[in-house]
Amino acid sequence: MKILAFSDLHAARARAADLVAASADADLVIGAGDFCNMRQGLDQAMQLLSGIAAPMVAVPGNAESADELRAAALANMTVLHGAGTEVEGLRLFGLGYGVPVTPFGDWSCDLTEAFAGQMLAECGEADILITHSPPKGLADLTSNGISVGSTAIRDGIERVQPRLALCGHIHDSWGQRGRIGATQVVNLGPTVNWFEVDQ
Repeated sequence: MKILAFSDLHAARARAADLVAASADADLVIGAGDFCNMRQGLDQAMQLLSGIAAPMVAVPGNAESADELRAAALANMTVLHGAGTEVEGLRLFGLGYGVPVTPFGDWSCDLTEAFAGQMLAECGEADILITHSPPKGLADLTSNGISVGSTAIRDGIERVQPRLALCGHIHDSWGQRGRIGATQVVNLGPTVNWFEVDQ
């Protein structure tokens, strides 16, 4: 299966156009959160992506709530937040929001490590784990070199060992990748990222 994945679109028109154009070759499109900005403009962000015909799976970022994303979702989009789905035999599990709690204030949709851990406990098996936040210690460095990833997400990856763990959230680490055990971890960013996964 040919998968196109991205995160942190933040309603950027040119980035969305690139993703829509590339998606013509995709069997599945994955969006790892932050489609809009500060809970504003989500409908417009979805409109920018409306040219994507392939099935989509998305998690909410900290810039939109799960309910807001479900309400604005395109017809071909499945929204995951503490839940899983299957696409042509491929098992996916998603967890959105900022983990741990961000310093951004009331608009930001965040989870504590403890609550994120409870939600991730629902994931028994997955080929692809989609989270908005990165795991602690990998693809999670700010411009100041501070590691701000999630211990709950790292623990979940270590336990489940999906083939791919896709995330975003920390803009300074876009494009960073590494491994946790057998799992390839990638902080996507709003560019075209391709993955080939056998079903």
